[in-house]
Amino acid sequence: MKSTNKQVLVVGDRVLIRPDTGETKSPAGLYLPPSVVEKQEVRGGVVVEVGPGIPLGSPETSFDEPWKEKTTDVKYIPTQAEIGDYALYLGKASIEIKIENKDYLIVSQSAILILIRDDIGRVLA
Repeated sequence: MKSTNKQVLVVGDRVLIRPDTGETKSPAGLYLPPSVVEKQEVRGGVVVEVGPGIPLGSPETSFDEPWKEKTTDVKYIPTQAEIGDYALYLGKASIEIKIENKDYLIVSQSAILILIRDDIGRVLA
């Protein structure tokens, strides 16, 4: 995500989400029961940025000769979330942040319960 003069990089398997305003119907068309909305156990929002995933150790890594220069690329297990997805996630597992006076949440992929992807809208956008 790029702002006016800085770039926001999400690390690991975390996802940056723009949260809903607390309405009972999500933009994806899901109706959340009043008990869920009141307790905010499950929250929803749109994914605006995604981290690279969980880094994997390289099988080529050897500690036998630490003086040798290694030029292996880091590989990741990618996250399932993609930019533009609508995510339902555990509210208690989110961390609230503010970037340029806009509210966002950082959520680990393990706290995301469901993703809703509108492939038709993505093709047209």
